[in-house]
Order: sequence, then C-alpha cells, then structure tokens
Amino acid sequence: MLSKINYTIHTDAIKKIIIPKIITSEQSNFIYANEADLLNVALFGKTATQWRKENPNKKGNIRDYSTLEQLVVLSNLESINALLTHQELPQEIRIKELNNVAISQMSSLIKNKQIKRLR
Repeated sequence: MLSKINYTIHTDAIKKIIIPKIITSEQSNFIYANEADLLNVALFGKTATQWRKENPNKKGNIRDYSTLEQLVVLSNLESINALLTHQELPQEIRIKELNNVAISQMSSLIKNKQIKRLR
C-alpha cells in the first residue's frame, strides 16, 4: 500500500515536471519507463530490460524478486526522486543522488533487526 502511495507521488512529479504538455501516450509511457529504470539502476544497478535478458526464465520483473529491504528503499527512492524532479534536477544528477541514498539505506536496513522480524 505504501509503495503505491509513493509511486503516485513519483508519477505525479514526472507528469508535472518532465512530460511536456503535448505528447502522445506512447511518448508518455517511454518517459515513465525511463524514470522507472532510473530507480532500477540506482538501486539494482541495471534496467528492467537488462534484468529480463539475464533472467529469461523468470516471470514478472525485477521488483517481483526484490527483498523486503530493496522494496522499502525503492519506495523511499520514488519519493526522493519526486522531490528532486520538482527541483528540476537533470537525470544525471538525480541518478547519483538516488544511488547514494540507496547505498546508505540498504546498508542501514540489512543491519536492522526489526526488518528481520517482518519476514
């Protein structure tokens, strides 16, 4: 539920700041996919397409096979990316910031005993 709320914040920021006013729905979908891959690269180090090529026998996507810690960080990254997007920071700056946050948060969460109880 929380991830869907942050996802909405993330996509609203993309819609407001990144997507130009008059484009086709196909172009709009490309922008959303590109931003989703920004988060994938920041957290997982690869795009959805790269993951699918590496895992041809798995159904779904990289996020379907994520750990609890990764899902928590991903949700946080969506919210942070929305903030950075509203600040109109270019993607090359946002990816570095998001990657630093992902590293920091994953380091904290894998040490956290409370997360282990949720499993």
